[in-house]
Amino acid sequence: MTRIYKITAAAEWAEACAQGAYAGSAVDRMDGFIHFSTADQCHETARRWFAGQEGLVLIAFDAEELGPELRWEPSRGGDLFPHLYEPLPTALAVSVRRLSLDGAGIPELGPLDP
Repeated sequence: MTRIYKITAAAEWAEACAQGAYAGSAVDRMDGFIHFSTADQCHETARRWFAGQEGLVLIAFDAEELGPELRWEPSRGGDLFPHLYEPLPTALAVSVRRLSLDGAGIPELGPLDP
């Protein structure tokens, strides 16, 4: 299984869990898909897009469980990033971990499963 990750606000994720599906962050909804990162991409995603933000969670998913609406598309530096073109059933989360910030304000992800 290929593990992919979503970083989002803990409050947004809690609301999605109460509803049973996550429609994405404001940026996701604006772009028309839910952004994910692989283990290799996630640290740069955290640094680039989430620096200085408190109250975040890191949610892991098995890519194969998300079905045909998960597409791998070129993005930063030509890397293929996973994008989901439908609401995400929250029950598919493999794990959810609260994130703290390091001394530079970057979310500390720790080791990630590929």
